[in-house]
Amino acid sequence: QVQLVESGGGLVQPGGSLRLSCAASGSNFALLAMGWYRQAPGKQRELVATITIASSGRTNYADSVKGRFIISRDNAKNTVYLQMNSLKPEDTAVYYCNVDVVESISRRDYWGQGTQVTVSS
Repeated sequence: QVQLVESGGGLVQPGGSLRLSCAASGSNFALLAMGWYRQAPGKQRELVATITIASSGRTNYADSVKGRFIISRDNAKNTVYLQMNSLKPEDTAVYYCNVDVVESISRRDYWGQGTQVTVSS
């Protein structure tokens, strides 16, 4: 089992910044990738950004956040970060951490509990 603890959400004015963190813990697992998704009221959950754990740290961003959000990870801490800049009201959503792991011989993913991000004046 892998546990995810998210932090960093809150209320921010348009144009402001927030930094989300997600730490993974547990035993007998190996991280493959980490990422963030979001779900706004009445909408489907959508990908925000992902990053691989390999040294290349390959990243993938939704078009709507490219140039504004930066995903990074600290492999030693099993932690992924999402630096969100130039926030817009349409970024308002619950943000969920997702990790892709291998446990024994199985591969699966886990979701965090979600953290609310509200962009409003």
